[in-house]
Formats: sequence, structure tokens, C-alpha cells
Amino acid sequence: MTVSNARRRALAALALTLPLAAFADDKPIEWVVGYAAGGGSDVVARTVAEHMSKTLGRPIVVNNKPGAATNIAAEYVAKSKDIGNVVLTADFATLAANPSLFAKLPYSPDKDFLPVGLLARFPLILVVPEKSPIKNWKEFVAWAKAAPGGVDYASPGLGSPHHLATELLRERTGLTFTHVPYRGAAPAVQDLIGGQVPFGLIDSASVQQHLTSGKLRAIGVASARRLATFPEVPTLAEQGLTGFEAYAWQGLVAPAGTPAPQVAQLAKALQEALNATTVKARFQTLSLEALPGTPQQMAAYAKTERERWGKLIKDNGIHLD
Repeated sequence: MTVSNARRRALAALALTLPLAAFADDKPIEWVVGYAAGGGSDVVARTVAEHMSKTLGRPIVVNNKPGAATNIAAEYVAKSKDIGNVVLTADFATLAANPSLFAKLPYSPDKDFLPVGLLARFPLILVVPEKSPIKNWKEFVAWAKAAPGGVDYASPGLGSPHHLATELLRERTGLTFTHVPYRGAAPAVQDLIGGQVPFGLIDSASVQQHLTSGKLRAIGVASARRLATFPEVPTLAEQGLTGFEAYAWQGLVAPAGTPAPQVAQLAKALQEALNATTVKARFQTLSLEALPGTPQQMAAYAKTERERWGKLIKDNGIHLD
């Protein structure tokens, strides 16, 4: 073992034995979210931050910096000089899609961030307005095939997991879809409810209350299993669309240069939060799947997702600049 390797291992071991308050000071940790307050990403961050704050013995303040497919928030954290006091919700867009969607990014997903751990996966649900005659996947396919020129679909924006997953659905089925991008999930869902757009593949957190109220109808879930909150809604695979699975997902990162012992402490506090009963209960109300795991597991997951969606983006000529 080299001296440098021995030193790194000693520091890692020390990080796990030091009290969590060892890194605490009077300054709060700033948790940056690349989406507006009140949305699913914001709820996840605030829910987890509340528990982590108690574990670390240090305040955590959520700072929303929406826009540019999370690039504004990512650049802010990547260039932050406040090392040790800032973290970022890095999601599907930040780490998997944007490297292929943009010819030039203001950050490097590999060089500018250190993974702390995955946060959650958001199941995607194929939904239609309550007045739609479509009740299942078979009827959806027949309707789309019969429509002259194809059918429109709503998404929270260009390059969102909702957009790319629907493009993957189009590619897999051979159906003709036209993308109608919105500035966020809320306006997309409102137009779905109003019938201005006939369908969307939308995350569970954004449509949960509208499925419960009956304003939207779920056709199928793009997950391997049915959702515990909507056990009556079959998966798309159950209805014949085998091999199709897509999620929106999020993880937590710190800027490059954050000391390894502090990343280890953040990772430990994150895992405790994701396994806490109160956090699990909150996630369940939004049909979210907690993803506890190591920083290394997050890095591997992000790499796999970047390769998967990068191919789809390039094959279909999708770009945002």
C-alpha cells in the first residue's frame, strides 16, 4: 500500500468515527435546487434536509435557482468558493441529459461535482384528461394510430425526463407524437386537466393529487412494478409494452474540492434520512422511491443513465442550444 493510499484510507475511517458535529459551524449549509419552490424536487430537498440537519447538528437552507434545465443551479454550485457549505440536487438533467443536449455546458458533471448519494426516483405515469375516452394502453395505441398527423403530448420542458421518455416511447412504438413543451410541470398538468393537450408522461409527484381527485386518468405506469399509492393502475409492461422503463431521478452532490471526510459525513447523514420513517412516509405520499446507497453507486448509476439517454438524444437530433 502506498503512503497516499494509506492516508486516504485513514482519513475515510476517521470520518466515520468522528462525531457528526465535527464539521458544524455557525454557517448553514446551502442546498441548491434547480427548480422552483413547491415542486417535487423542492419537496424532496426540504424533506431530506430537515432530517439531515438534525443528524449533522447544523442548519440546512434550501435555495431555489430554477432555469436552463438546471444549468443555472449547477453552474452556481460548480463555481462556488464556499466549499464545505454548499450542496446541489443533481438530477437526470444535470448529470445524464444535459451533457448531450448542450454543445457546451457551464460545468462538468464529472470534474466539478463529488457524488454524495442518490435521493429518489420519480415514477412516470401516462395520463390523459378525465374526459378522454381512452381507458388503457390498447385504446391509447389505437387512438394514436387513427389520429391524422399523430398526437400532441405535454412535458415540463425540452430535455426533461418526461420529454425524453416520451421520445423513447415514440421510438419504441412507431407512433407519431408532437412535443408541446411547458415551463415546468405545473402548467403542463393544468393544460392536461383542461384538455388543451391530450396526454403526457408525467412524474408521480406532479399528478398524484389530480389522479386522486379524478381530474386526470392514469393509463399505465412506466415502472417495473405498480405503485403502492395507485395499486389499481397497471404498468405499461403488463399491458403489452415490454422492456419500456423510465424514471425521473435525483441525487445529492457537493462541489469538487469538498474534503473527503465531509463528503463521507454528508453521505452518512443522507442515508440515515432516506431510511427514516418520516421521510419514507412523505415520499410515499408522492409515490417516490427512496434510493439509499453509496457515493460510488450514485456515480455508476449516473454514468449508465448518461450513456443510455445520450444515445437517444443524439439519435434523434435533440439539442437545446
